[in-house]
Amino acid sequence: MIADALRKLELDAVPMATPTGRLVGASGLLLEAVGCPLHTGQRARIETVDGQWLDAQVVGFRDKVSYLMPFKKAIGLQTGARVLPQQDKVTLKIGQGWLGRMVNGLGEPIDGLGKLTGEHELDMQPPRVNPLRKKPVHEPLDVGVRAINSMLTLGKGQRVGLMAGSGVGKSVLLGIITRQTVADVVVVGLIGERSREVREFVDMSLGPEGLKKAVLVIAPADESPMMRVMATELCHTIAAHYRDQGKNVLLLVDSLTRYAMALREVALALGEPPATKGYPPSVFSNLPQLVESAGNGEHENGSMSAIYTVLAEGDDQQDPIVDTARAILDGHIVLTRSLAERGHYPAIDVGQSISRCMNGIISKEHMLAARSLKAAMAKHDRVRDLIPLGAYVPGADPVTDRAVQLNPHIENFLCQGTKEDAPYTGCVEGLERLMK
Repeated sequence: MIADALRKLELDAVPMATPTGRLVGASGLLLEAVGCPLHTGQRARIETVDGQWLDAQVVGFRDKVSYLMPFKKAIGLQTGARVLPQQDKVTLKIGQGWLGRMVNGLGEPIDGLGKLTGEHELDMQPPRVNPLRKKPVHEPLDVGVRAINSMLTLGKGQRVGLMAGSGVGKSVLLGIITRQTVADVVVVGLIGERSREVREFVDMSLGPEGLKKAVLVIAPADESPMMRVMATELCHTIAAHYRDQGKNVLLLVDSLTRYAMALREVALALGEPPATKGYPPSVFSNLPQLVESAGNGEHENGSMSAIYTVLAEGDDQQDPIVDTARAILDGHIVLTRSLAERGHYPAIDVGQSISRCMNGIISKEHMLAARSLKAAMAKHDRVRDLIPLGAYVPGADPVTDRAVQLNPHIENFLCQGTKEDAPYTGCVEGLERLMK
């Protein structure tokens, strides 16, 4: 009797029929399917002419037509091809075995080291944390960069943007931060960047020791926009998992602008009208949702600090993505081309940059020294062009005279080599000593 009942239950679990749709259109990035119910966010598989299957995700619908976006380049599709919806919710298994590995936007290993294993289920969507339960930022984060540790101190759980035009040194600075930041786990999202830079980042920025505590989520520029979106969200999900396990996590995303561009491609393919500089309105609503999934969680142990690179096209600090990122992040670090052209590296413009969490995590002496250095730099900038011309006459203003005398020492203090270590305590002591 029991055996018969079990067999009946097993038979009942087998579906009587598999719902199958048909492909009726393929235009650019967008695929159109009819014949089976599909909901937004659901995965589906599409048959190609050679009998292979192409994975895609439902991104919208109109009447009885469902719109899908493939994760990989759509080759070999034909009218009437079968579309099989995936009924089960997509989850991954994650654990300590993920450390030292490289995956794509679907969580599939791409480093050739075998299958990924784990004991915890990982949802593909970034988690949401009640803002009233988030642990506040109250402890400094040592990133190993003298200009940031001393003048733009970051906290554990803070989210900040590195903003600059192309070729000013964002990726190099991100590599220094990756290598020198004190963290238990480093999650790196390389989104929409050149494929050449992936290998360089692993070998030169992380190194063998850094890779042991890192997880890399990679979606280079030749990947589909849907894969770039998935990869950006996946690295947030992975970082949040380790944070909730009590780890101090550093999340690095290079770059937030490429994520916004991928969202723009998806939205324009769906027919959404362009608004600011070609970006549809949905892009500006998705960016805060992504950024708010970073930061600290509800647990007292564990933290999640996030650093995003943001490309200022044409060195325009009023670029819509730069302006949006500046508004939703907990600080911004601006790199300027004028400093880079003078050989000042990292080319951080301390005057234009700000850390919104700094005042709450540093001492009074540190704060006064940082303000004094900023004031001295502002005074010197007013007379910088007069000095080579001989038009500046010392003695008229003692404060300006002191700023001119201090400037070479300030420049030397804020410059740093790519292999130079700058621990937080030493940076603060050096700043206070300089301003005394």
